[in-house]
Amino acid sequence: MIVRLMGEGQWRVDDGVRDRIDELDAETERAVASGDEQAVQAALRAIHELVRISGEQLHHAHLGASDLVVPPADLSLGEARALLHGDGLIPELP
Repeated sequence: MIVRLMGEGQWRVDDGVRDRIDELDAETERAVASGDEQAVQAALRAIHELVRISGEQLHHAHLGASDLVVPPADLSLGEARALLHGDGLIPELP
């Protein structure tokens, strides 16, 4: 699976990491619902760290599509609200 960390690049990670990403995405969604910007950013930082330590960063010239796109870890609460959709904050690309 290819994960894009916005502002950082793309990583190839094992599909098994997806469950933990989904758990952290649900944490972000709950933090947005409760209006807790610090918790939103903490969950996004955790996703970024998980992807970095679990995967292999792809060369910046890699042009392949991403399976998941993770917003930047410093996303504001307002930005998170604007991006939030029914399936969490991290959209799965077709």
